Amino acid sequence: SNFVFLIDVSGSMSPAERLPLIKQSLRLLVKRMNASDRVAIVVYASSSGTVLESTSCEQKEKILDAIERLEAGGSTNGGEGIQRAYALAGEHFIKGGVNRVILCTDGDFNVGITDQGQLIQLIQDKAKSGVFLSALGVGDDNFKDALMQKLADKGNGNYHYIDSLEEAQKVLVEQMNATLVTIAKDVKIQIEFNPEIVGSYRLIGYEKRVLANADFNDDTKDAGEIGAGHTVTALYEVVLAGAEMRPVVDGLKYQPAPKVEPRRPGNGNKEMLTLKLRYKKPDGDTSRLSEFVVMDQGYTFNRASTDFQFAAAVASFGMVLKDSTYKGTASFGSILEMAEAAKGNDAEGYRSEFITLVKKARDLERRIERTNSPSLRGVP
Repeated sequence: SNFVFLIDVSGSMSPAERLPLIKQSLRLLVKRMNASDRVAIVVYASSSGTVLESTSCEQKEKILDAIERLEAGGSTNGGEGIQRAYALAGEHFIKGGVNRVILCTDGDFNVGITDQGQLIQLIQDKAKSGVFLSALGVGDDNFKDALMQKLADKGNGNYHYIDSLEEAQKVLVEQMNATLVTIAKDVKIQIEFNPEIVGSYRLIGYEKRVLANADFNDDTKDAGEIGAGHTVTALYEVVLAGAEMRPVVDGLKYQPAPKVEPRRPGNGNKEMLTLKLRYKKPDGDTSRLSEFVVMDQGYTFNRASTDFQFAAAVASFGMVLKDSTYKGTASFGSILEMAEAAKGNDAEGYRSEFITLVKKARDLERRIERTNSPSLRGVP
């Protein structure tokens, strides 16, 4: 691997949950790296500079010492720093290896390349040369989440929000390959439902990832990247053919309503959907296509795997937090019940962490309800 850490050391990075946390996080990563790996460090603030030239991980103490000496101060000059980082990555490019700039910031680019279009073009051009970009975001009051995601997407990388050392351990150590080793780029998924089984459907989430149908076969259209060992889950809400649906718009005046055929009785092995997967190799420009048929097994929710049930709980949590019009009868209580039942063998403790979040949200909702209660406010 050939890594360049591009680190924001501007004044806004001073708090403990920003630069100090980034330093702790990068130390975890460096300790996991092999002697054949290389690390360089570039910082940017009122001016950009190279803190550490590309150094073999045979000299880990030298790399760790350079990280330890980082201090925050000054305004942010992200543009100049990123150009220097890419230059270093190019000078020490490893053919067939992982060449990546890792951007660490609260997203506050306020000077330098101020034109976002120019910055994105630079990142796209460098990605085509084989140097990808990943982003680690910190901070909570002014974190530019949308910008970070866009930069990482255009750089054929990914971005993660680091709010604790535990999260850094997960992203940079336990899931290091998924985070930093790309095995497929411009990955696209297209699904066609069988109308004999599915009357209507809705993709849950992914609002920022939706492509036009024609873009699926267009290799010039940018899409997402997949890391080694990385899994992607997409959930659809479906209404079975023949089921009664509540229309969201008034009935048509000049056209008859579409005829709904009752669902045909089957033996549980009919084709429910066809999934098409298109992707490129990390160093390729031509996509490959795979197709998979998914059968309707007729399972109820209770017979679904614990992985599926837990994923449904997570999706429901997101909809309840957003107060989505599609949340149905979901509540923090029902989500908690669902998640606890589907916890399964939680070796890494991630599911327990999610359950704790749901409990906090439920308790906060209860406190707000008590605060807003007329009897507590003295309203008759």
